[in-house]
Amino acid sequence: MFNKKTLYISLAFILAVGLSSWGFLVHRTIHQIAIYSLPEPLQSFMHKEMNNLVSNSTRPDIRRNTDKTEATKHFIDLEAYGPNAANNMPINWSNAIKKYNQDTLLKYGYVPYVIVDQLEKLTNAFRAKNKDSILFYAADLGHYIGDAHVPLHTTLNYDGQLTGQKGLHSLWESFVPELRIDQYQLYNAHKATYIKNPSEAIWIDIRVAAGLVPELLAIEKEVSIQFKPETKYKTQMRYGRETKVYTKEFAEAYANGLGPTVNKQLIASANMIADFWYTAWVNAGKPSMTTREISTNLSSELNSFKMNHLIKDDLLLSKKEKPEN
Repeated sequence: MFNKKTLYISLAFILAVGLSSWGFLVHRTIHQIAIYSLPEPLQSFMHKEMNNLVSNSTRPDIRRNTDKTEATKHFIDLEAYGPNAANNMPINWSNAIKKYNQDTLLKYGYVPYVIVDQLEKLTNAFRAKNKDSILFYAADLGHYIGDAHVPLHTTLNYDGQLTGQKGLHSLWESFVPELRIDQYQLYNAHKATYIKNPSEAIWIDIRVAAGLVPELLAIEKEVSIQFKPETKYKTQMRYGRETKVYTKEFAEAYANGLGPTVNKQLIASANMIADFWYTAWVNAGKPSMTTREISTNLSSELNSFKMNHLIKDDLLLSKKEKPEN
């Protein structure tokens, strides 16, 4: 029976989807393909738990509905930290607090520092051989890493609202990949690499993401010239309100203008997730990762992945209606 509790849960889920970073589709995709870059025995362990990792890859977004401290863990508004902050900000948390104070960081976002903190928690979970904690922190760590690779998570102009391009956030990170993921090159030959300086590594990728912001804003304006307001936007009801959103036709044209940019950021996210999972495991002393059952599908999935046929072979969990639990 559809009661009030069910209604509240449903509305919370819809809200999370509407606000989610990278969109649920991409978060789930990058968690899955990150597994394929891992070495044994970590790969078999993570693959055995793949449904869990994929399903919970979006948990931090859902948590934003009930945890008021969650939202600013997902981004960093670099302009708020001064000129050239991407290069001038301290790469470790303690020095960042000394320079800006904690309240400022909690207000304007601190995703790179959250990632390093989650890495330490995952390392401790591996060290303790606590399976539930390993899976919890691995999923959360992967989510924040994904967020850090979304350009609009690095700027005060996070939705194009400061340049008359409101709605650009969901267009870039959700609408475009939903339209184009069937055409993406999900396979790449990356093998998980040990990261000696995780703080430095995540900041390198933050700078890359931030560097894409001017281009993605400019492309939207260039594509807009080809459209009239009535063909660029449509109205739809969201949460009981009439909302203006981009049309599919405009999203397709914008995707053409972006070229492989979104695909590249997706792959960069997955590669860093694999690297950080592997680094946590190594730092924990490479604990034994035995599983009760041998993952029988891993070999065939790896072959499909190398052929870039995960979607064609119906093996990409994010493309299924609901990932298995």
